[in-house]
Amino acid sequence: MGVGKTSKGRKLAKRLGIRFADMDIVIEEQEGMSVQEIFNAKGEDWFRKKETEVLHQLGGVKEDIVISTGGGVPCFNNNMDFINSTGLSVYLKMNPEALISRLTGNSKPTRPLLLGKTPDELKEFISSKLMERELFYLQSKLIVEAENLKTKDLISLIEHYPE
Repeated sequence: MGVGKTSKGRKLAKRLGIRFADMDIVIEEQEGMSVQEIFNAKGEDWFRKKETEVLHQLGGVKEDIVISTGGGVPCFNNNMDFINSTGLSVYLKMNPEALISRLTGNSKPTRPLLLGKTPDELKEFISSKLMERELFYLQSKLIVEAENLKTKDLISLIEHYPE
C-alpha cells in the first residue's frame, strides 16, 4: 500500500504500449461496490477468492498486460506461483518509515485500513503487514528499491530483464 504500484504500473503500460489493469478497480467494477464495502459485506475470505479469480482472468489472457495487484494478492491461494509462471513479478520494496510518510503526507491517512490509527499504531500496522508478506514478496523475479525510484528507471530495469 502506497509504494506506487498503480501510478508506476500505468506509466509502464503506457510506455510499453500495452494494457494496464488495477485489480482493485476491476473487482469494484465487477461487484458494484468498493473494496471496503466488499470486505464489510462479504468478508476477507470471499475477497481473497475474488482476487484470485480476477488475477487468473487478467493473467490468463494471451496479450501482454501490466497488473497492479493489491498488497495481499501474492500471499493467498498460490497466487505468487501463478504470477511468476505467467509473467514478470516486480516487488517495489520500501521501508515502513517511507511508506508511512507517503501514506500520510501532510494529512491524516485516507485509506480505509489506516483510518483512526495513531502514528504509533500506523507504524506497527505497516511493519506487521510487511513482515507477514515479505516472504511472498521476496519470491518476485525482480526486486527494486522503490523509495526514490523514478518510473523511467523501473521501465529500464524491466525492459532489460533477462527473460
